[in-house]
Amino acid sequence: MLSLKTLIKTDFETRTNAEILPRFTLIFIMKKLNELTIKEAYEGLKKGEFTSVDLTKACLERIKKRNKDINAFVSIFESSALAEAKKADEIIASGKQQILTGIPFAVKDAIDTLDLRSTGSAKILDNYVPPFEATVIVKIRAQGAVLVGKNNCDAFGHGASNENSMYGHVANPHDLTKVSGGSSGGSAAAVADNQCIFAIGEDTGGSIRQPASFCGIVGLRPNYGRNSRYGIMAMASSLDTVGPMGKTVEDVAILMEVMAGQDDKDATTIIDKVPKYSKNLNKKNKFVIGLPKEYFSVQGGSVSGGEAEGMNDEVKKIIENKIETIKKNKSLEVEFKEVSLPYTKYGLPVYYIIVPSEDSSNLGRLDGVRYGVRSSEAHDLYNIYAKSRGEGFPEEVKRRIMVGTYSLSSGYYDAYYNKAQKVRTLIIEDFNQAFAQVDLLLTPTSPFTAFGIGEKKENIMAMYLADMFVSPSAVAGLPAISVPCGKDSKNLPVGIQIIGPRLGEEKLLNFASLVEGV
Repeated sequence: MLSLKTLIKTDFETRTNAEILPRFTLIFIMKKLNELTIKEAYEGLKKGEFTSVDLTKACLERIKKRNKDINAFVSIFESSALAEAKKADEIIASGKQQILTGIPFAVKDAIDTLDLRSTGSAKILDNYVPPFEATVIVKIRAQGAVLVGKNNCDAFGHGASNENSMYGHVANPHDLTKVSGGSSGGSAAAVADNQCIFAIGEDTGGSIRQPASFCGIVGLRPNYGRNSRYGIMAMASSLDTVGPMGKTVEDVAILMEVMAGQDDKDATTIIDKVPKYSKNLNKKNKFVIGLPKEYFSVQGGSVSGGEAEGMNDEVKKIIENKIETIKKNKSLEVEFKEVSLPYTKYGLPVYYIIVPSEDSSNLGRLDGVRYGVRSSEAHDLYNIYAKSRGEGFPEEVKRRIMVGTYSLSSGYYDAYYNKAQKVRTLIIEDFNQAFAQVDLLLTPTSPFTAFGIGEKKENIMAMYLADMFVSPSAVAGLPAISVPCGKDSKNLPVGIQIIGPRLGEEKLLNFASLVEGV
């Protein structure tokens, strides 16, 4: 890459006025390479302002400098990343560049990558190298994107703070004493700290949106079935989704165009045509936005029962100020309307019955026999199972397996799992009725900003409440996005959540891009 001094000197020698510096030269003067967005990186590579090797080295240097403090990566693939970057430069030179060619990215470790270590952040898979790759990653790498590493996460996606990883917690780049959120906390932290240009996470009940909020980036949970789940380490099969995490709404829209679509390897994917999401951004359409009253009730921070209990007053004020800013913007045609989602208060308990139940079934394959780490102390079949799982699963995973097994057991199935599915139907109907009145719903992403590392680890109910605003839409299978909307008095990011109707990502991203710009 040309040095900053050379860039400025060259431009002054060829221009008569420094104020007409090329747009991307100005970007490079103001930003380091690893701070670029997808679009900026694409344009810079296309114009030959720098190479993919330059871009990849910038990200790898940032990882080397910061990962020891943040712990966003479980595995770093320096040599293969540089080889991929060199190949990407050849593709660009041949004129076959695509939007993601040569752009460094990272992947949540609960997503399988071909011939590259994928642990799910659990010791039972410490030595696991998949012989296949997740469909969404195949699509991204087919464009020539450069995989720099696998991100730390709560083991198998079980957690809301990234403290349940067996490779250590992930710190928040904005304050190293705070959590990054979970379960895709390593991915959110890596993007926020400019250790990669974008990342791919997984969202079962809020695992993309909540850490995106805590770390101040954009994170999208797509509609269930929009993106293939093939190659994702299954947590709760009826809720799991895989989605993009980026620095801007545009980045996320670009990634969805590449990732989304039907997959013969996943029968739950939908056949609907994938829209050109990035083409519809910032369009001044008329919107009717619903404000669910249950999400804006503050009830003093209790952790049991009630509506939106534990919501922080400062977070509520920041969200309300953003709404007022949107209202006052004369260029936007936005009408706000109060709506009610009365079954929202059951979203979290329903989630924490369905998810452990499906967890307990999906994790049965991890036994220390077929693959993964087998305990060195196991000398018979029972102890292979018991000791390998005992050593290889963290506490939260064990807790969810036990809760789920109990919920599915004879005599309790109807009382718990079957009942939860019936209430789930009522939650879905709540959303259907709301979307009959409005285009989108707007809520806080989280009831509070990032909390201290260890602060809630022993209070399981308080930890689960971190997902109170993100789990209902996940239970309903709807698309939702978290967009940064400000910072609190401690300089910690606050995210605003926008929920869309079924397959409503296009409208969702359009409005999110407008919110991002005001």
